[in-house]
Amino acid sequence: MASRAAPLVARFSKKLARGLDGRRGLTERLKTWAASQRDPQRPLIWMHAPSVGEGLQAKPVLETLRAEHPDWQLAFTFFSPSAERLAKNLPVDIADYLPLDRPTDVNAVLDALQPTALVFSKLDVWPELTLAAARRGVKLGLISATVSIDSSRLRWPARKWGASAYAALDRIGTISEDDGQRLELLGARPEAIAVTGDTRYDSVAERAMRIDPTREPLARLGALASVPDAFTIVAGSTWPGDEAVLLPAFADLLIQLPTARLLLAPHEPNPDHLAGIAERVRHLKLPRPVRLSQLEHAKPGPVIVVDRVGILADLYALGSTAFVGGGFHRAGLHSVLEPAVFGVPIIFGPHWRMSRDAALLLDKGGAIALPSDGRHPLHSQWLVWHHDPAARQRAGEAAKNMVEEGRGAAERTTALVRGLIEA
Repeated sequence: MASRAAPLVARFSKKLARGLDGRRGLTERLKTWAASQRDPQRPLIWMHAPSVGEGLQAKPVLETLRAEHPDWQLAFTFFSPSAERLAKNLPVDIADYLPLDRPTDVNAVLDALQPTALVFSKLDVWPELTLAAARRGVKLGLISATVSIDSSRLRWPARKWGASAYAALDRIGTISEDDGQRLELLGARPEAIAVTGDTRYDSVAERAMRIDPTREPLARLGALASVPDAFTIVAGSTWPGDEAVLLPAFADLLIQLPTARLLLAPHEPNPDHLAGIAERVRHLKLPRPVRLSQLEHAKPGPVIVVDRVGILADLYALGSTAFVGGGFHRAGLHSVLEPAVFGVPIIFGPHWRMSRDAALLLDKGGAIALPSDGRHPLHSQWLVWHHDPAARQRAGEAAKNMVEEGRGAAERTTALVRGLIEA
């Protein structure tokens, strides 16, 4: 029923429409690849990640497997169109959309790929695919698994819907012991569960070590951030709800601190969103924002809008402080690890409780959570961190130490996946 309704829903959702369009011809594409490239004598690991975040959790595992076992074949699938760009840069033999979870599509793809192991990243375990793979003797795994205490999956009917699939998993690597206990409630077998940690900690740390500050646009923006008494705020993955708090608070700050600068990277830098930011800035009587793409030919103002994707994680390195978006939006908080790895203290909105990383940062003193009426508290916190660099540094170090403490998960998780093949 869901698959029949999808085309109608897609008329009102550009993202869903992109996903349906991307799946056209999917089975044939995978069959064509398999006919010319699949070697049944070589193990094939099929890794699935719903979206970008889960794909980043899978990335260090895939990289290690490729380096250690170049003879193994690797396939990667994703659900959300937002993961297309990431998928193209992974060290895999084939990357494409996940088939719809119905018998015809699932069996056609399993026939083509002939996987030795099927591994899911984070939590999304599709019942039809999982059980069909289990019937064929495919080893099943789940990595960087986490279940929020408030997750709807723990309630009926979702809990019943996925129970048989979770029970079929051979190996599960969870982020924490609490996650393991909640996975048991979902149907997972206790003997299949081991705490391996969150591979994203390794991913963000390795990316931070590879950053090149001499490359554009980092070099140009870095020069702006290094002027005397500069106070640079990097606001990443923001939604209009975040900007409704962020921009008025910045207008207040600029009156008292004219050297302040805001690098604003909206989550969706499409024309409508960029126009909305410009209108809000105009309404607040702030200087006209300059887009990153115009910076080479325009004089930078206090507000620079990042109108391209793929560079936010590096931009956080330039911040005196970071504002992570999503906390004033129903979708929830975006990645707080990306600024934390650079030792940048973090601020976010009230909707953070679905983020384990945010909770850890708050507990360790590396972040501040704002109330729903966050304009004045945000402005005040910026002033505190500007006037007291030592306090800002302590908060930043607490954030960085949290990332360091979480490292090592990639190695443990790769061992778990490797065990599916070598068992």
